[in-house]
Order: sequence, then C-alpha cells, then structure tokens
Amino acid sequence: MLRFTLLWLLVFFLSLVSSSARPAPFAMRISCGARQNVRTAPTYALWYKDFGYTGGIPANATTPSFITPPLKTLRYFPLSEGPENCYGINRVPKGHYTLRIFFGLIKQPDFDNEPLFEISVEGTLIHSLKSGWTSHDDQVFAEALVFLLDGTVSICFHSTGHGDPAIISIEILQVDDNAYYSGPEWGKGVILKTTSRLTCGTSKPRFDEDYSGDHWGGDRYWEPIRTFGQNADEPRSTENSIKQASDAPNFYPEALYQSAVVSTDSQPDLAYTIDVDPNKNYSIWLHFAEIDALVTDAGQRVFDVLLNGDTIFKEIDILKMSGDRYTALVLNTTVAVSGRTLTITLHPKEGHRAIINAIEIFQVIAAESKTSSAEVRALQALKRSLGLPNRFAWNGDPCVPKEHPWSGADCQFDKSGSKWFIDGLDLANQGLKGFLPDDISKLIHLQSLNLSGNIIHGVIPPSLGTITSLELLDLSYNFLNGSIPESLGNLTALRRLNLNGNSLSGRVPGALGGRLLNGASFKLALPSVYPYHFYFLLSVQFVIGKDGRTFFEHSR
Repeated sequence: MLRFTLLWLLVFFLSLVSSSARPAPFAMRISCGARQNVRTAPTYALWYKDFGYTGGIPANATTPSFITPPLKTLRYFPLSEGPENCYGINRVPKGHYTLRIFFGLIKQPDFDNEPLFEISVEGTLIHSLKSGWTSHDDQVFAEALVFLLDGTVSICFHSTGHGDPAIISIEILQVDDNAYYSGPEWGKGVILKTTSRLTCGTSKPRFDEDYSGDHWGGDRYWEPIRTFGQNADEPRSTENSIKQASDAPNFYPEALYQSAVVSTDSQPDLAYTIDVDPNKNYSIWLHFAEIDALVTDAGQRVFDVLLNGDTIFKEIDILKMSGDRYTALVLNTTVAVSGRTLTITLHPKEGHRAIINAIEIFQVIAAESKTSSAEVRALQALKRSLGLPNRFAWNGDPCVPKEHPWSGADCQFDKSGSKWFIDGLDLANQGLKGFLPDDISKLIHLQSLNLSGNIIHGVIPPSLGTITSLELLDLSYNFLNGSIPESLGNLTALRRLNLNGNSLSGRVPGALGGRLLNGASFKLALPSVYPYHFYFLLSVQFVIGKDGRTFFEHSR
C-alpha cells in the first residue's frame, strides 16, 4: 500500500512538472460589437468584449454558417469610416499564432447581404472575399499562421466598393514555434494562409476542440469530406487508438486519423481537386494511418502521390514508414502552381488500394516588410494634430499592403534596411485644421511636403529644418504665424518653398538665399512696415540664377 501511494505521488508530481514545463498557450478571442464578455457552447470558450478597433459601428449579426461562432453581434465598417479599418491588439506574447477572422452579415434588410473586401495581417494581404462566400462553410472565415514578434498584432479590413466589411469574431491562438515547419524557406518572413483543411471519410465537421485536441494545435477547423466522388472511393473508420498523432509541434487530434477514404477496384486512383489562386506556392500536408483491417504487413499497400500529374512521393508504404498499424504518418511538400486548380492523386503501385485520412493545403505568402516604426509614429502624431477625417483611413501600416497605402502618402523601400519609409506627403486642399507637430521631423526621408490650402494654425516648427532631404515644401494658404525658422536655411536640397497666404512676420533667414541650389524658387508673404504704420502683405519670390546670384521681385 505504501509503495502504491509513493508511486501515485510520483506520477502526480511528474504530471505537475510536465504541465508547468509547458503552460497553456496564449488565446485571445474577441466577440466583435459585444459590450460584455460571453461564453459559447459546447466548450464554453471565453470571448472578450469588443476592443482594439479603429472605427466602425456595432450591430446585430446574422451568422452565415453553422460553423460560425454562435455570437450575436458584429462590427461593420461603412465607407464613411474610411476605406481601411483595423484592429490593433497589444500585449500579445512573442510567438507563432493562428489568426482566424469570421465574417458576418448585418441583421438589417437594407444592408448588402454579401459584402466583399480584403484582409491584411501585419501589413500583408492574406485574403480577398469572393462572390458566393456565404454559401460555403469553409469560406466564412480567413485563417493564417503568422509570427508576431513585437507584442502587437494589426488586422485590417480594406473596402473594395462592394458592401461594408462586417466582422463577427477575431481569434489569436498561440501554436508551437515550430508548427508546420516545411523547410529552409519556412520562417518568420513567411505566412501560411489556410486554403483547405479536410478530414476524410466522415460527414462531421469539427474543430480541434470538438476532437478534445491539444490546445497547442490552434483549434483548427476540419471540413468533412466523406467521398471524393460518386463510386470513386469508400469510407473507413476505427475506434482504435492512434499512436504518434498528438505529438509536437503540430499536435494533431487523434480522432483525425480514425477515419479515411479508400479507393475502389473500379477507380483505383484516389484524386481530389481544389480551386486555387494561380502562380502561387502551396504547402501540402497529407495525413495517413493504416486503419484498414485488411492491411496487416508492410508491402500490402504501396502507392505514389502526384500533384497536378507530377510524382512527388514514390512508393508510400504507410505501415512501413510509420512503424506500425494505427500509427500516424504525415508527409509535407511545397509546390508551385501556375494554373487555377490543384489535384492530389494517390496512384496504387502494389497490393491494396490507396488510402488517405486528412489533407491540409496552405498558400505560402511572403510577409511584407513594414514601414519604419519611427515614421509611423510621426504620421500618427500628424494625424492627431491635424485632426485627419476618417475618410483618410490612416490605420494600420502606411505603405503596406501595397494595394492599400495611406491616402496622400508616397512610399519608398529601403532594401538595405528592409523597411518602407515615407518620401512624400500631399494633403493639399483637404480642409485640415490644427497645427504642425514637432514630430514631423521624424519623417527623415521626406522629399516633398505639400500641406497648402488648409486651415493650419500656429508656427512653422523649427524641427522641419532637420529634414535635409526636403526638395519641396509648400505650406501656402494656411493660417500660420510667427517667423520663418532660421533652421529652414539648413535645407540645402530645397528647390521650391511656398509660404504665401499666411500671417508670417520677421525677416527671411539669410541662409535661404545664400545656400540654395541653381534653379530654386521661393514664394513668401511677409508683413511690410511703411511710414504711418500702414500694414500690408508683401509677396516675395526669390529666384536663383545659373550664376548662383539671388534675385527677388515683389508686388503689393
């Protein structure tokens, strides 16, 4: 009895050590539009109330599919809120994550029943909704595997002019850092977008949670496919335990391997075809376990695996390669697909017909390099100080995705630093109010800055003189006052300066005339004092001649 007690205590202690050695993965689930936390059956998952959004309107939701989380609200983003809106979530531990976004329908008759829009994660475009998505269970969400390294995640929704983006939920689920390792090209610069994930030989759709899967698997959704075609195959199933299924780093649920499809004598090849985007790379994961009672020894079932007609794996013998019956085997490869379909074919070579338990297909996406964080903060400071309207949609990353840059911002890519930077800003005639912040000087790569024709007050910040790359500076026709900063004389690359139409005073810095390049021109407007204290605006234009001499003319 004492020995049993000591053994039980040892097992209990080791289980505590094991569980403490690997804590539960980080999980953040957001119920968009919700005003309080909710839990949903059957797993009583916790969904946090809505937060982290840049705009949008909460509304009641209609769920387009039975696999959609049973939540009652959503957040939608009308075009009046701008063409780009985002969720920015902070305090996300550094790691590898599954991100999943479920789309919704606004529960009002006068709204577009099927909005079409695009989704980006960390500045990388990952998904474009296609017409008819509400009729396909596996299209009511977007999912991707991504590394998050700076404690935050940005998920943005981009309008395409076909209805208002509407989001029911966002999930941020940590997975193993080595999950879905697929070779040298895999890593922090690669995003795997889920294209298809199938469980074969069954008609029951399930998430990992429904399989009682390990939480480190990321709660994947498995679309059921009982058959690949009429009379083309037969289902198989077992209740036997499956070995090596829930191992690191992918932690597949054991039940995934307890069903399969097997080809028939009349149709020995087992083939599955899926529509894909052309000219992309795809990571293919094929799952096998020998659960057929007719196969008991190595060599009794051998087949080749072909992708779009090319043999990728030769002479696959599940029992031999896995080491035993009822033992999981996973094969992975990455292929380039030029057409619009991907066909996976299992061609029998010896013995019994082909068998497969599950399929995963991911589109391989190169993660976009992001804009310099210092320049993003400078633009955000400018956004706040000028009170930019929502229609500008300065949310997310200014330069990426490249299909959706910020309005008025011009970007260049720095190959040496693998960062985007801002080299031009044109916000002329936009009715902007407010003042120019000192942080504008953090836009150190600016070559052109045009803020003319607005209602900007205050002084010209001296820090502008530190942006030595400036070639054009147009602040004309605003309500700027004070003097022209001496520091503007440091702008040796400046070729055009226009300060007309403001209430500036004082003298023109001498360096502006003495340090200009040939062909530069200035337009200023300064108060001039004449006898009897009459005040009026004096318009001055400086022109630098080819001989380097400075000429100016004025008119009252």
